Amino acid sequence: MQNSIFQNQYVRGLIILALLGVVGALTSYTYFTLKQAGGVYSGKTTISVSGKGEVLAKPDISSFTFTVQTNGADAITAQNENAEVMEAIVSYLKEKGVAETDIKNENYSLNPKYRYEERPCAFSSYCPPTDPIQDGFEVYQNVLVKVRAIDTAGELIGGVGEKGAMNISSLQFTIDDESSLQDEARAAAITDAREKAEGIADSLGMKLGKMVGFYEEGNAPMYYGGDTRMESAVAMDSKVINAVLPTGENKIMSTVSLTFELEE
Repeated sequence: MQNSIFQNQYVRGLIILALLGVVGALTSYTYFTLKQAGGVYSGKTTISVSGKGEVLAKPDISSFTFTVQTNGADAITAQNENAEVMEAIVSYLKEKGVAETDIKNENYSLNPKYRYEERPCAFSSYCPPTDPIQDGFEVYQNVLVKVRAIDTAGELIGGVGEKGAMNISSLQFTIDDESSLQDEARAAAITDAREKAEGIADSLGMKLGKMVGFYEEGNAPMYYGGDTRMESAVAMDSKVINAVLPTGENKIMSTVSLTFELEE
C-alpha cells in the first residue's frame, strides 16, 4: 500500500516537472523571438499623404456635331438627296478652312418610313388606326466637325445650318494636346503632398525620409468658367446671326498619393 502511494506521488512529480519544462521552453522561445525581432514590428515607420494640383488653360480647339436628314419615295432618292446636302455642307466647311481630316462621319442610317391611316368609324366612335403602311425612306447622317480656329465656330455653326444641317449640338471647347499641362498639374500635386508630409513629420518630431510609394488617380480634364451653351443661329432678313460662344477655361487636375519613410 505504501509502495503504491509512493509510486503515484513519484509519477505526479514527474508530470509537474515536465509541465514546468514546457512552460519554461515556451517562455524562452517567446523572449528570444521578440528580442530578435525588436518587438512586433521591425520595419521603418511610414506615412501616406495625398496632394492635388490643377492648371487652368484656355481651349485651343472646338468641335460640334450635326445631322443631315432627307426623305424620298425610294431608297435611292433619299440617299441622293442626302449626298447633295452633305456635299454642300462639306464644301462650305473646307472653304472656311476646316481640314478634310477634321470632318468625320459618326453614323449613317437608311430606314423605311411608315404612316398610319384613320379608319371610318360609325357613330363617331373610336377606331384604331390601320396597320403601318410603308411611305418611302429616310436617311440620317451624323457628322463630327473639329474647328481649330475656335473664333470661327459660331460662323460655321450658322453656315452649316443654312446649308441644311439639323440637330447642331455637342459643342465642346477642349485642348488639343494636354500632356504638358498634365505634367504641370502632376508636379503641383507632388509638391502639395510633400509639403503635407513634411508638416506631419515635423509634428511628430521626426524627419522625412525617402519616398517609397507613389500613386496617381486618373483625372479627366474639366471645363471651368465661361458658357458653352450653343445659341441657335437665327434667320433675320435672310441673314444668320452667328452664335455667341464664350470659350471659358479648362481645368486640368492631378491627384497623387505619396508614401514616405520617417527617420529619427
